[in-house]
Amino acid sequence: MAAGELGGRAELETELEKLGIQTETIEHPEVFTVEEMMKYVSHAPGAHSKNLFLRDKKKKNLWVLTILHNRQVNLGWLAKQLGAGSGGVRFADESIMLEKLGVGQGCVTPLALFNDKKGEIKFLLDADIAEGSHEKIFCHPMTNAASMGMSVQDFLKFVKATGHEPKLIQFEPLV
Repeated sequence: MAAGELGGRAELETELEKLGIQTETIEHPEVFTVEEMMKYVSHAPGAHSKNLFLRDKKKKNLWVLTILHNRQVNLGWLAKQLGAGSGGVRFADESIMLEKLGVGQGCVTPLALFNDKKGEIKFLLDADIAEGSHEKIFCHPMTNAASMGMSVQDFLKFVKATGHEPKLIQFEPLV
């Protein structure tokens, strides 16, 4: 990979291998929503993630938010948790995702944080994933045509190895 070039799935798999992280990958057709994805992965035990790429109104802050797949997010409430001010938070443009993470629409994943060498993106994680009793967490491996699972402990090891310290967000319990 040349300087300034963002890595894809093969580079991600190399990074995971270097860290000694074992994964389970489920190949499936391209999906653009969590609902579509769940048709192919719901049989695998673990936390299946929904991932959002967000920014504040002034475009000074960027976040990857990883939450349980069935969780709803109130962006106004989240903005207050983040101290994002009156402008709140909104979805970031696909062009910013491509530039900063190397992924496009439907492919947002915390695994793309290995492309954020400058540390410009903050990582927000559903506390229920980090502190729950989930055997694994599943995310897209830089493509929305697969879901990759690993132990939550290995996932946190990977995220920290990218230079990102997860900020845990405590959501209301799921009903």
